[in-house]
Amino acid sequence: MSFARAIATVGGITMLSRVAGFIRDTLMARILGAGPEADAFFVAFRLPNLFRSLFAEGAFTAAFLPLFKGELHREGHDGAKRLAEEALAVMVTALLLFSAVMALAMPLVVAVLATGFTDDPAQFDLAVALGRITFPYLTLISLTALLGSILNALGRFGPFAAAPILLNLVQITGLLLCGPLGVPPHLMLAWGVPLAGFLQLVWLAVAARRVGMSLRLRRPTLTPGVKRLFALLAPGVLGAGVYQFNLLIGTNLASWLPTGAVSYLQYADRLNQLPMAVIGVAIGTALLPLLSQKVLEDDRDGVRDAMSRGLEFALLLGLPAAAALITIPWVIVSVVFQGGAFGAEAAAATAAALRAFAIGIPAFIIAKVLAAAFFARQDTRAPVRVAVVVLLANVAVSLALIGPLGHVGLALAPGLTAWLNVALLAWGLHRRGQLTLDARVWRRTWRILLATLGMCATLWGVSDLLWPWLTARNLPVEVAALGLLVGSGLASYAVLALLTGAARLSEVKALLRRRSRAAGAPPPAAIQD
Repeated sequence: MSFARAIATVGGITMLSRVAGFIRDTLMARILGAGPEADAFFVAFRLPNLFRSLFAEGAFTAAFLPLFKGELHREGHDGAKRLAEEALAVMVTALLLFSAVMALAMPLVVAVLATGFTDDPAQFDLAVALGRITFPYLTLISLTALLGSILNALGRFGPFAAAPILLNLVQITGLLLCGPLGVPPHLMLAWGVPLAGFLQLVWLAVAARRVGMSLRLRRPTLTPGVKRLFALLAPGVLGAGVYQFNLLIGTNLASWLPTGAVSYLQYADRLNQLPMAVIGVAIGTALLPLLSQKVLEDDRDGVRDAMSRGLEFALLLGLPAAAALITIPWVIVSVVFQGGAFGAEAAAATAAALRAFAIGIPAFIIAKVLAAAFFARQDTRAPVRVAVVVLLANVAVSLALIGPLGHVGLALAPGLTAWLNVALLAWGLHRRGQLTLDARVWRRTWRILLATLGMCATLWGVSDLLWPWLTARNLPVEVAALGLLVGSGLASYAVLALLTGAARLSEVKALLRRRSRAAGAPPPAAIQD
């Protein structure tokens, strides 16, 4: 599968997942709202969601996939399967014990995650109860990530990318049933988390069996391969999860603000996650197996081409996504969330947070590309050193901004420090001579910026024309108007990208037709401007 096709596969399926997520979030906002129960649920779900982000989209895949790929290269299918089974045995044992300990320690966990809740015993107890319900998701999603990493290494990107759809569908069903069944929505959402985790694990197990990777449970043993995995994983958790840890810091500080602040940040981040997941995760997922293969082959030209195309895709897709959310945040939040228990004041507060979050979208996507260059070389220590600096900077910026800007400052901090993350990762690669890019990236960058500015002007003008329909307080009319607005923005960017030379139609067609023998190949470098 070509690099572009891999990105399209993961990005397309992730887009479907995010559409389902928007339906869930719309129902959640209108049924659950932004009150104390919502704040308690979001705090309880923050920890298992952190591990979902780390294991499903970050540290575990970054640590395990290059090892699995190397074992497959040296020892073949049986050797790679043996490594996977050894990792599975140790993970099951460790995760079950860890989950049991965390369930007992949940009051302490909630006190750390949301220190402001300690002043409200009822809300604190509710967050603890919900946390105990949702935390088993950690074990389930970690095992799912093991199977998903195997499939990605074998060039099968679809099943793992589709797994999050199950979580959204389960929670949508729960929200629709909570009224008829008389179950509070926050409880229905909480119980849906481990149920979805189980379904995701079954889904990936079936997909793995189809490619000859039906794993059996061995006796847990710390073999050299497993030791190497966890040696890479330990620092990788921090290195790959810097954005999620920044959100944890924001959630904690937001718990000290008036009721609703945690929910405003959560709803805004859900919208912010759309381009970050569809683009950032898709590029990172497609790029890591390719880079790992090129590093194993000592193909320096291949590494340069892969990094160049990865950064080019990051700019081509990430810049307009961020610009759109910065240009029309209120329109998006109003249509998606406002109604029922989620009023105009909550929509305005969420839109302000979304605009602040969006500043960091291009940086997050670029960081995925740069981090893959480290992980492909089985180096998780350098990114963790960068992550420590970025985390400390995020704390400092959050504390500096929470006073004058409130929850908006907490959204702005991770966006700003995401650019610091990019700068430090790029400098680390440059010092090692591992950040060599071709001239095409630089030629394309200014053209992408020009097309993005034109798209913003289009969005601004069309939103003004559609204003009566965007604010009609009639959901079908508002959704249709928002779809027309988004479509006009996409169309204008596509046309401007082709006119300015930021992208070439013939090039895109060639990329999508291109096949490779490996699990992913870089777009052809021979195509010139």
